[in-house]
Amino acid sequence: MRAVIQRVRRAAVTVEDRQVAGIGRGLVVLVGVAETDTEPVMDFLVTKLHGLRIFEDEAGKMNRSVVEIDGGVIVVPNFTLCAETRSGRRPSFSSAAPPERARALCEFLVARLNALGVPTQSGEFGAMMRVDLENDGPVTLVLERNAE
Repeated sequence: MRAVIQRVRRAAVTVEDRQVAGIGRGLVVLVGVAETDTEPVMDFLVTKLHGLRIFEDEAGKMNRSVVEIDGGVIVVPNFTLCAETRSGRRPSFSSAAPPERARALCEFLVARLNALGVPTQSGEFGAMMRVDLENDGPVTLVLERNAE
């Protein structure tokens, strides 16, 4: 699993001129699901997103989580994050999970975050999406985890 986490002031995801997700302050998380990923790998991401202290406190230090600022999360499925680009000019996506499995794990991620009280929405799996966001900072982190 590879995730790109962006701290945002606002964000929206649109599919065919229809908004499918939108938040104010919070996180946009682009998620690439690898063929070896499992629910425990997604639980690792859930725990990180729930507690990651990347929002500023009164002193201007990154000391608050998305929960503490009453923020939201948009999960954007993005198989291109699994691209292998070490050789050649065309990326290989052979390490990406098959669509049915990737969809299920992304839905698992969204459901677990919502169950923990983090308002979480999702882009539309397999669709061409337009992600519109106002990056805050910018603060952008990359998180990777392999199945164990």
